[in-house]
Amino acid sequence: MTREQLDRLLEQALLADDHEALARRLEALVEAYASGDISRAAILVLAAEEWRQAGQPARALDCFQRAVDDGGEVSIDPRAGIADTLFELEQPDEAREVIAAIHAVGEVTAATALTVAETLVAYGDLGEAHRWATEGAHRAVEGGGEHIALLRTRYRIRVDLGLPEDELDALLDASC
Repeated sequence: MTREQLDRLLEQALLADDHEALARRLEALVEAYASGDISRAAILVLAAEEWRQAGQPARALDCFQRAVDDGGEVSIDPRAGIADTLFELEQPDEAREVIAAIHAVGEVTAATALTVAETLVAYGDLGEAHRWATEGAHRAVEGGGEHIALLRTRYRIRVDLGLPEDELDALLDASC
């Protein structure tokens, strides 16, 4: 499957506003999928997000876990989706364990750091969210989209925490 084919599939399903049908199609695609531009794990992550949109977090959790087990290339660590879904399922201790496991790996991508920071903000842990956004901003390619998103997220968190400005805030000022 090419990126263009997947984009067309997503566009058609989103126009129909039927997240469950899209999730089912994506899962069926994975079952028959051999190879292409997109990894099976990436398709499973898309299916998981659609299950979440359809209000079925348990199904989403299963897809995220299958993406982890698959081990294929993804832009955001599927465990970040697992953590977010566990918070949604009111399992915060388990979610924090998953986040700790992601951090223990060491080389977290900027996209994963942004996702984890946003999850932590959503569930009220501003201190940890600030740490994730800061680490992600240091790892991101300066001036890139993820870098700017991390700086913005970090800025909002910093203001909410009442922390003083620092050198990363100056980078945000320079990028605008």
